[in-house]
Amino acid sequence: MTEQKDYPFAAQRRSGNIKNTVYWELDSVKETGDHPAAAPVLRSEADERAITAAAAMLREGGTVAFPTETVYGLGADARNTSAVEAVFAAKGRPSDNPLIVHIAQRADLDDLVTEVHPVGAALIDAFWPGPLTLVLPVRPGVLSPLVTAGLDTVGVRMPDHPLALALLGEAGCPVAAPSANRSGRPSPTLAAHVMEDLAGYIGGVLDGGAAGVGLESTVVQVQPDGTVAVLRPGGITAEQLAAVAGAGAVDTAPAAAVDFAAGAAGPSTARVDADAGTGSASGQPAGAAQAAGNSSPAPRAPGMKYTHYAPRGWLGVVRGVSPQRVAGTAADLLQAAQRNGEVTGLLLFEEHRALYPAVPAACVVSLGSLDSPEEGARSLYAALRRFDEAGATYILAEACPEAGLGAAIMNRLMKAAGGSVIDAG
Repeated sequence: MTEQKDYPFAAQRRSGNIKNTVYWELDSVKETGDHPAAAPVLRSEADERAITAAAAMLREGGTVAFPTETVYGLGADARNTSAVEAVFAAKGRPSDNPLIVHIAQRADLDDLVTEVHPVGAALIDAFWPGPLTLVLPVRPGVLSPLVTAGLDTVGVRMPDHPLALALLGEAGCPVAAPSANRSGRPSPTLAAHVMEDLAGYIGGVLDGGAAGVGLESTVVQVQPDGTVAVLRPGGITAEQLAAVAGAGAVDTAPAAAVDFAAGAAGPSTARVDADAGTGSASGQPAGAAQAAGNSSPAPRAPGMKYTHYAPRGWLGVVRGVSPQRVAGTAADLLQAAQRNGEVTGLLLFEEHRALYPAVPAACVVSLGSLDSPEEGARSLYAALRRFDEAGATYILAEACPEAGLGAAIMNRLMKAAGGSVIDAG
């Protein structure tokens, strides 16, 4: 492992011709058009050869994008600093943003961390394999310092996806894997999203079809007193954590507190009143605050410091006391933005569609029903990419209740919007 040195914000760099990125499409995906995360599938000899080749690329210091049950990850040998640096360079990712390490079996954890709190062990028993990452004290010298951003902790998870587990097992090394997209862009839930952002920048893409959960893992850190601090909401809800850790043992405050203290503008500085104007084609609306500087300490988990998941156009989240107030305010702002020459977009929930005019925006995308937050979670990132395809420059999204998966959906929307909130009253 190379010695610690200063790594700047990594500029995205292409390794060569786009065709240099190897693309492996599995036979099971071609035949079914479905993702194999829901149930194990029999893989063909060609599929096994693809997994073997992708694993060899990881062992040899290359970068490989692969499916998990949450989103596609961009993997590299977590022990190899040059390989991990290639991940940062491909994504254009800030080097103080730590990476999550993925393992194939519970026994692999012992080689990476010094201890696991009993509450953490209970969470592992309940939710691994699955969309839960635990931040734990790292063993000195076993991982590249880039993985931990120089911290004394590391986030570890075991994905609940047969292809991911097969790849990790075949590679035989801990794999650091952030989402396989350009830094700041919506996370990829399809191999096509990965190719759109990273073809020519990475070694290979293992196409396993659509991701299942659609949002990244929940990241937690168990405190000495057994309290579970939620650093990033995700596929495992606070309610599920509390069922294991105990009522009152789950603290969701750190996620919001660190987000806003560490660079993302908070509600008090990023709120846009409904009468504050609609902004300009540059994407910065009147009354919206820019994110604060990025001089704060390295976060303990990904997604806590920088703006993430953002479409190319400006995005604001509309909140109000009733769906009618939200829809009325959004419709007025979208109409005004259209008059100003913006290409408009609207992200709504299906129950509210009838509250809007027949054509409220140039591009309207539904996250499904509020009663089925799993659908909204699964489709959020693809929806944000739809606005890019439509060339939307001014986008409004309805807020949703922050219970269950709604907390993770709102976390991602607020990060994508850079904290910009429109108060409909």
